[in-house]
Amino acid sequence: MRPLRLLAIIEARTLTGPAKNLIEFAQLAGAHGVEMSTATFTRAEDSNLFLDTARRESVPVFPIPERRRFDRDVIHAIAELVSVVQPDIVQTHAVKSHFLVRLAEVHRRVPWIAFHHGYTWSGRRARLYNQLDLWSLRAATKVITVSEPFRRQLQRRGVAADRIEIVHNAIRPDWAAEAGKPENSTTLRAEMNIAPDCHVVLSVGRLSREKDHVTLLEAMSLLPKRFATHLVIVGEGPERRRIEKRIASLGIAGSVTLTGQQNSAEPYYGIANMAVLSSRSEGSPNALLEAMAAGVPVVATDVGGVSEIAVHDDTALLVPPGDPGELAEFMGRLIREPQLGPRLAARARQIVRERYAPEQRTKRLVHIYRKVAG
Repeated sequence: MRPLRLLAIIEARTLTGPAKNLIEFAQLAGAHGVEMSTATFTRAEDSNLFLDTARRESVPVFPIPERRRFDRDVIHAIAELVSVVQPDIVQTHAVKSHFLVRLAEVHRRVPWIAFHHGYTWSGRRARLYNQLDLWSLRAATKVITVSEPFRRQLQRRGVAADRIEIVHNAIRPDWAAEAGKPENSTTLRAEMNIAPDCHVVLSVGRLSREKDHVTLLEAMSLLPKRFATHLVIVGEGPERRRIEKRIASLGIAGSVTLTGQQNSAEPYYGIANMAVLSSRSEGSPNALLEAMAAGVPVVATDVGGVSEIAVHDDTALLVPPGDPGELAEFMGRLIREPQLGPRLAARARQIVRERYAPEQRTKRLVHIYRKVAG
């Protein structure tokens, strides 16, 4: 069987969840008969962690230069790249890549698989882009999404049911093993001025409206002072100012650290006593899988594909979205019941090993690709 040539196009300047999964897939794909190349959009003035990481990991990557937003030359560049690489399948990630590939009419020449990771709620422009994305996805040979609610959403918007596949994200079972070593976690706590006996609550994700950090902040303010908690929020995004204002109005500035964008959230799992996802919308959240792999007990809102991965009171504690009182109650349970967190974390790690290791995801994707390539 000859190797299957795959070209993946992604918009990524940092190591987002989709970017991490893409690099991990590229590292494993060769053993499954897939020759993979990647491409990403670059501007002269920007640093690009994804590009640097892909090259460091020996993943073939083509920069697609763009001079500005809405640079129409990019459409021609994509069409030309497809002609040069001559892939059996083109794969795209996120709104921009989907839209430009459809404008370049790549789908008329090569089977096209589009990965749908969900949408952000950051503003009017983002909502417009989301509508354009649905136009793009209707032309894809296959759409791979990450949860059953997202599948239903796509069907309602006109994507044919027989063209949608669900594939959850993946995480290495040994992820964050180094971060959990006492010498590393002790050093990071000291650098952040967090006392050794303080309970660290970790939230990892983009600072955007659908992540609902405000509800998490309100839950923090409801926790009894005797619990001695400190919230660490890792990520950056358009909601930062709103989050900062809410921190100030709640009077909890001394108990919250905003780290901003980090190359990796891995070290922060080493100091966390619990991880919290307060989202109002999720697909297959990488932050959930990261916490499960790292052995950090999770409190998460029961939205999107969360309950397809985690089971309440077995691998995590699941709560309704938008309810700071309920969120605070379950966060408090992990502090009041010292045996609960280790039980949840141990079971979660077992599930990650059995179901969410990258090798399983790679096999599933290769099966889909071979079927599409015919």
